[in-house]
Amino acid sequence: MNSPLTHFDAQGQAHMVDVAGKPATRRVAVAQGRICMLPATLALIQQGNAKKGDVLGIARIAGIQGAKKTSELIPLCHPLALTRVAVEFEVDETGSSVVCTATAETIGPTGVEMEALTAVNVALLTIYDMCKAVDRGMTMTDVRLLEKHGGKSGSYVRDGTAP
Repeated sequence: MNSPLTHFDAQGQAHMVDVAGKPATRRVAVAQGRICMLPATLALIQQGNAKKGDVLGIARIAGIQGAKKTSELIPLCHPLALTRVAVEFEVDETGSSVVCTATAETIGPTGVEMEALTAVNVALLTIYDMCKAVDRGMTMTDVRLLEKHGGKSGSYVRDGTAP
């Protein structure tokens, strides 16, 4: 069985991709997602008055931690020596939401897309956890890879930033 999905062997069994023969190159990935909420919830976040403390500060640390633990959460991901993880937030008052952008970097034989995507998801989940007492209807949406650079497949940049 020849599959374009690299996590399956010739017999169709799941396996971890062998990256031993791939050269170590600088790899960068940027992912983004959004959490939508009630305007009053967004105001609590902006004012720093949420019951559990500095929501975005804690979500930033959680996102970084999530990127570092990606291989523990996603079964076939390789453990990576990350050289940098940055998690940033933008408050969108008009859309009553917070946009999270995560950048992950490494020098190695495999990419960091999953680490950037995991950072975004964990950061958004942390915002939800910290604010759920006042807004259980928050919605996480638009999680996607914006760009990746490095490796044999080269660069990928999503056309436009809108989903």
